[in-house]
Amino acid sequence: MADWFRRNGEVVTLTLHIQPGAKRSEIAGLHGEALKIRLAAPPVEGRANEALLKFIAELFGVPVRQVELKQGGQSRHKVVAVSGSKIEPESVLKT
Repeated sequence: MADWFRRNGEVVTLTLHIQPGAKRSEIAGLHGEALKIRLAAPPVEGRANEALLKFIAELFGVPVRQVELKQGGQSRHKVVAVSGSKIEPESVLKT
């Protein structure tokens, strides 16, 4: 059992470590008990958060409205909830 996500019915809660301002958006593996994601967006005016929600939505094959930032709006450490995805969280590590 991985520490970076929890499943509760239809909702998967992800613990993330974000590195904004990267060359491209990608999964960078695990960072302690969090999934590390590099984001191409700069950490300015919420743009990195918007880009993160879009990136997670694409990864999990759901509309952006089914991805919600739960914690960490101003932090690199974030908690995001994804609802209604059929994709297993473990499988995103293999992309």
